[in-house]
Amino acid sequence: MLKRGRSKQGKDKKEPNMLNRDYRFVDELRKVPISMELDDNRQYVKELFDNCSDFVVRDLQLQQSVRAILFFVDGMAKTEEVNEAMKALMILEGGERFIDEISESVLPVSQIEKVDNYGDLLLSVLGGDTGLIVEHNNKALLMGVRGMEKRSINEPETESVVRGPREGFVENIRTNTSMIRRKLKTPHLKMKPLIIGRESNTNVVVTYLQDIADPAMVEEVMRRLQKIDIDAVLESGYIEEFIQDSAYSPFPQVQYTERPDMVAAALLQGRIGIIVDGTPFVLLVPFVFTEILQTSEDYYERFQISTLIRWLRYLLLFLSLLTPGMYVAVTTYHQDLLPTSLLLSIAAAREAIPFPAVVEVLIMEITFEALREAGIRLPKTIGSAVSILGALVVGQASVQAGIVSAPMVIVVSITGIASFTIPRFNGAIAIRMLRFPIIIAASLFGIYGILTALMLIIGHMASLRSFGIPYLSPLAPLTGSNMNDILIRAPLWALKERPAFMPVQEHTRMSNALPDEIMQQSGQRGITISHDDDGDKKNQQDHSDKDKQDKEES
Repeated sequence: MLKRGRSKQGKDKKEPNMLNRDYRFVDELRKVPISMELDDNRQYVKELFDNCSDFVVRDLQLQQSVRAILFFVDGMAKTEEVNEAMKALMILEGGERFIDEISESVLPVSQIEKVDNYGDLLLSVLGGDTGLIVEHNNKALLMGVRGMEKRSINEPETESVVRGPREGFVENIRTNTSMIRRKLKTPHLKMKPLIIGRESNTNVVVTYLQDIADPAMVEEVMRRLQKIDIDAVLESGYIEEFIQDSAYSPFPQVQYTERPDMVAAALLQGRIGIIVDGTPFVLLVPFVFTEILQTSEDYYERFQISTLIRWLRYLLLFLSLLTPGMYVAVTTYHQDLLPTSLLLSIAAAREAIPFPAVVEVLIMEITFEALREAGIRLPKTIGSAVSILGALVVGQASVQAGIVSAPMVIVVSITGIASFTIPRFNGAIAIRMLRFPIIIAASLFGIYGILTALMLIIGHMASLRSFGIPYLSPLAPLTGSNMNDILIRAPLWALKERPAFMPVQEHTRMSNALPDEIMQQSGQRGITISHDDDGDKKNQQDHSDKDKQDKEES
């Protein structure tokens, strides 16, 4: 029987051996060496995985009476490649450097690694590799023959675009790293591996561009990740809450995305990506507030329409945050701000309503949030229909019953539509949460309460940092050189510098040779381009030369 707790006797042992099975987490087994005796190794492995029906241990008899054991997790290793490796082993002739010959010239496997302890051995085997131990050798071989079932690459569901790549991350970490590598084909793209989670032993990869990213920031990210001590990491959200600078702020300080092109663009800005096995979402740090309203499609369409859409997003952001509060403040305290006809229409609609405006708003906002949550949790085939029909039926029935007024339904609908236009879902969540304290402030102090709440929110945002970067950068502190990619989206050839607020090793990202040449040649009127009038003159000259030649020949 294996002991899962730590006994006093086990703590007193300074040098663990094959008889010491007193461990709590797999990482502790790095202190247990692989024995020279095959029988001891077989017994130790079988006792470790007692009552594990998916763990396979296969005894092999090689030539010259050399014995070996091969073990893997069923369903995580490719059975065909394991069988090919077994065939190659069974026709092998032994020798003095037997384990070296196997790793160098025998096994038909592209990835082979040697380990001398059970911690590294079992972590790899539980990740999908196949282990091989040969008698009279104190090292084991790890064969990279992983073959777990995985979801195929599909279009991202949370970040769909009209123009742009259609591929999104999946739950397999190696597939995700390869998708980033396809975007950035350079040796400067580094990927540092980590294992986080005492029970889950989740694989994590930190990726960055070595020639661009700040080494101090890379070191800080690695330091925070290495200090995470938790039993399991099942999704990247676990890591996000650990590494963010301000845990009690409603605003996100870590970006997540399931688009490889977004990760590649962020790495080119000097940011750092965190890839977690088992989730299609990659974390990006640092993260500033202005990136909540930016999408990858902004850089794939023409800059004029991208700028107009950004202006629209900023407008809808303020509508989503302030519309319910402004309605409560105006109808309760500041009726003189409304035109007379509109005021009379609102008063007539609210004449039979038994609740004050603030209660009316809270009822409709909570109902709308409930319908939105129901639409997400229900199956896709009926979720959208239930949410739409529920909103129509509940809204119409509430107005006819005299619980809420018709203007209130319009206000809540505008607010909900505006919140859906915010590209980053975690940013939209922050706006949705802050909407309620603004409504309360408007019901108590009117517009003065809204202004006070806004000042408190902006002051809180100004105090936030994301890995040392001010959260409101480049607006506060103001960086004029980066304003061409905040309120507007300048042409790509004008974005020749990386963000100045990012600590990077190289700020210049492109050359202006081509744009300058086109401007000097005046575009289509340039001297290197053939035009119709020039072509007509040339044709006339050719015809005259031909006629003259014909006359001379005649």
